[in-house]
Amino acid sequence: MSAKSTFLPVQTILQSKGKLLDLSSPIVMGILNATPDSFYNKGRENSISDLLKKAEKMLKDGALILDIGGASTKPGAAIIDIHEELERVIPVVENIQLRFPDAWLSIDTYHAKVAEEAVYAGASIVNDVSSGQIDNNMLSTVANLKVPYIAMHMQGTPETMQQNPAYEDVVFEVRDFLRMKCDEASQVGIIDIIIDPGFGFGKSLEHNFALLKKLHTFHILGKPVLAGLSRKSMVCKTLGVTPEDALNGTTALNMIALQQGANILRVHDVKEAVETVKIWEQFN
Repeated sequence: MSAKSTFLPVQTILQSKGKLLDLSSPIVMGILNATPDSFYNKGRENSISDLLKKAEKMLKDGALILDIGGASTKPGAAIIDIHEELERVIPVVENIQLRFPDAWLSIDTYHAKVAEEAVYAGASIVNDVSSGQIDNNMLSTVANLKVPYIAMHMQGTPETMQQNPAYEDVVFEVRDFLRMKCDEASQVGIIDIIIDPGFGFGKSLEHNFALLKKLHTFHILGKPVLAGLSRKSMVCKTLGVTPEDALNGTTALNMIALQQGANILRVHDVKEAVETVKIWEQFN
């Protein structure tokens, strides 16, 4: 029996703006940071021209979704002003949508107003690290927009999340939180929901690896699972490297995530992640 057949069935088709996205095989989401204080690129190459070039390369390398964010969510980051975030992301979404009209664009935001404006500008998915806990209008806004929603688990806020995160049973508690959020989202009318356990968001090194080891159990919720492991602290702390030197460790974790049933890999390095998916598919 292949590893693929041991997982519970999950939703495999997403719909947005008349487009269909097939998740019957794992796909790759490329990260586009339009922020000067990202934990990895630290503001390098985040002009519209630079981000268009990066978007083009990611799409050529095989990314099926581009995730555009204008607010850093690294540990210690403060909640950003909505108007500043809009100024950062809306021109990027508009220009990428104009240049690559068939691309699936995701807006990475915890503000409902930013989500709304970004979808009007061309985004097809809302990716919310707070699952509506920072902005109480987020779920109803996404329901009205009729686009897929990525609900992520985070203990606390980006500013506080790594201040001694604690759980009695991290896998059960994160999974139960996401079950509750799926129920809330469905009740307000969101149809397509993706779940993200939130690696590095209010978790210790041990918490992160416990979640990765049991990632397949999240399929019990019937939703596609996103794994965002790219160049995060669980790589850096384990290997004693900086984010700049964490690609090899990221690739190793991405392969484990695929073996544990991840449907979407959210990454900075698309080519390497796509190659990882291809090798995993050949093995299975």
